[in-house]
Amino acid sequence: MLYVGARLPELSETFVYREILGLRSRGRQVAIASVHKPDSHAADITLGPLAAEAVVIYSAESFRSLPGALLRHPLLLVRSVVDALTADHPTPVSRAKHLVQAAMGIAAARRLRDRNITHVHAHMAHVPATVALYIARALGARFSFTGHAADLFVDRAALAFKLRRAAFVSCISHWHRGFYRSIVPLEQDRLPVIRCSVAMPDIIEGDIRELVTVARLVPKKGVDLLLRAFAAAKPDGWRLRVVGGGPEQARLEALAATLGITGQTIFMGSRPHEQCLEAIRSAGIFALPCRTATNGDRDGIPVVLMEAMAAARPVIAGDLPSIRELVTDGAGLLVAPDDVTALADAIEKLAADASLRAAIGAKARERVAEEFTDEVNLARLEAAFDTAARA
Repeated sequence: MLYVGARLPELSETFVYREILGLRSRGRQVAIASVHKPDSHAADITLGPLAAEAVVIYSAESFRSLPGALLRHPLLLVRSVVDALTADHPTPVSRAKHLVQAAMGIAAARRLRDRNITHVHAHMAHVPATVALYIARALGARFSFTGHAADLFVDRAALAFKLRRAAFVSCISHWHRGFYRSIVPLEQDRLPVIRCSVAMPDIIEGDIRELVTVARLVPKKGVDLLLRAFAAAKPDGWRLRVVGGGPEQARLEALAATLGITGQTIFMGSRPHEQCLEAIRSAGIFALPCRTATNGDRDGIPVVLMEAMAAARPVIAGDLPSIRELVTDGAGLLVAPDDVTALADAIEKLAADASLRAAIGAKARERVAEEFTDEVNLARLEAAFDTAARA
């Protein structure tokens, strides 16, 4: 089996590399390929070895393999041209990129031809899925993918084309299943619901007066809303910890200064996964007020929300359709996207009541245990691979 990602491993995409490691722990042989060269992660004992073994698709090695690969698969090259011209691409530039991605997939397949790969799975429905499809075709393997967020809403390219050609599409939520079926009316058994999952920590630490968020600092995460709500709520003795980096960091730090909460706010920047988990597990409240950004980008079900709930942290989240599948039945508080007043009220409510925080945290942990654990979802994923192999 081969897994394909945009940059694999990627620090922020814990759900991808943990899925690979989980399959390996269950006896599956999983090779990995990265469209672009990943960071070395030399200091990380988990990510470093993965980065070192990844086959980099956009690389000098693939370019050197390209002439021989195209000579070996001339009909596949012609087929990729037809695909690029007829698939549901938004622009001529997107069609041209399809051809490049197809060619690099065919070249990568030549490099992988001795690996005995019978199934190729991609995480992200845009470039990785296109490349993975042509690797699979060149190897005579099956193809599947998992879509997430921006790859579906902002950077979508030939999604209907790929939906029709996948042996299955892993749906991270029931909402995603309905979204795919609105594009191509596939049978439900080709759209299994397989959650991005998390490990259940054995030890749950006590809560401290700290409101924590862990996020890439981009508009859809709503960290600006969190800063405004925290300033409005003024929870006595509490501080706000923001873990994560991104293009919005300087603007958000300036906003905190404008709001007069610099002394109560800590911006930590990007941190390794274990440090993110430490911040989450000691938090009194975890918040991620997701929204739909002006460019249409939005979250699926953020893994960090699952991690907070698994650690029995009371969570506050943006009320998006897919997030409602996680934060249900008293397992957290949902607030309308972009509603600072509602967010401030939720912060005040939880900050003032330790027993309520404990009760919600306990329900949150139960919710994750029943539906979002590695054990549950790796079994579903293996079943999908096995069903595809029998088809």
